[in-house]
Amino acid sequence: DEPVSMLDVSIRAGILNLLRKLRDNMGLSMLYISHDLSTIKYICDEVIIMYLGRIMEKGPTYEVLSQPVHPYTKALIASVPVSDPDVKREEAEIKGDLPDQIDIPEGCRFAPRCFSANDRCQSEEPELYSIKKGHQAACFLCEPK
Repeated sequence: DEPVSMLDVSIRAGILNLLRKLRDNMGLSMLYISHDLSTIKYICDEVIIMYLGRIMEKGPTYEVLSQPVHPYTKALIASVPVSDPDVKREEAEIKGDLPDQIDIPEGCRFAPRCFSANDRCQSEEPELYSIKKGHQAACFLCEPK
């Protein structure tokens, strides 16, 4: 899990600020693994969204989180709590239960839970398709026509 998930909020902020400062001042690269999209947005230049060990979407953090194209990325973002009760957002569109992680289904790994899935998604695994320069998604909805 992420390196700061169990820390007090003020200590967490200090650690994240330190990591960002080290990155900026020393030109460091780091691999930051987390389920917390707000810390990813704060600390990372690029993001990779994974589901059951496969890349679903990747690209510049701001672009992926503000303009997601993969249904799983969209559902993740929609599930992040917002502190303002007046803000209305789309609901997270995930159906069903997490598939067996040992006997992973054929095709797209997210297909059994995806509202946009079709027969092709059930049988074929999509490759990473280019959305824009540096932004890719593994979804047949993103396949060039």
